[in-house]
Amino acid sequence: MWIKAKKEGDTSVLAAAYGPAEVKVSKEIYDRATLEVLIQPKVGLPSVRERSQEQCVRETCEASLLLSLHPRSSLTLILQLIHNDGSILSCFLNAACMALMDAGLPMSCLFCGVTCAINADGQIITDPTAVQEKESRAVMTFAIDSTKRRVMMSSTKGSFSVHELQQCIAVSQEASEKIFQFYRDSVSRRYSKTL
Repeated sequence: MWIKAKKEGDTSVLAAAYGPAEVKVSKEIYDRATLEVLIQPKVGLPSVRERSQEQCVRETCEASLLLSLHPRSSLTLILQLIHNDGSILSCFLNAACMALMDAGLPMSCLFCGVTCAINADGQIITDPTAVQEKESRAVMTFAIDSTKRRVMMSSTKGSFSVHELQQCIAVSQEASEKIFQFYRDSVSRRYSKTL
C-alpha cells in the first residue's frame, strides 16, 4: 500500500510497507522481525545522506514496532522522495509512521518527526523550508512518541547551546500534537469512507 505524505510546504514522500514476509536466512533474527528501510532519492542512486536517514528512520520504527510478534520474518519500508523543500527527515518519519499504521502492524506507540531550525537571530522556526535550513545556523529533527511525548530520536546539524536544544525539544513536543491530530483525522477519514 502506497501512502503519500506531504508536509505543509512542498516536500512530498511516497511510503510503502510490506510484510511480515519470509526473510533471507542471512538476515533472519530468531526472536523478532527484521526491518529494512529503503530511501529512494528523486533521481539517481541513494548516497551516504540517504543511508544515514534510513538508519534514523529504521531505529525509530524499531523502537515503536512490536517486532517480537513476528519472529523470523521480514518487514520492508520503502520511502520514495517526490520533492524536497526542506524538513525531509521529519517528512520521512511521518510517512513511515502512517505507512506502518495503514499496514496494520502492531506498535507500542506512534511517532512523528518535527524539524526545527535556529536562524541567525536565534529564533526557532518549525517545519523550515530548504532556503530557511540553508540560512539557519542549526537544524534539528526529533522523533516524538505519542504516549509520553518523549524524544525517540534526534538528528542535529550546526552549532547551538544546551538551552537552545531544550527550547527546540519543547517546541517539537508542542508541535507534535498537531501531527498526531492529523494522524487521527486521516485514519478517521479513511475508515469512515470504507464503512
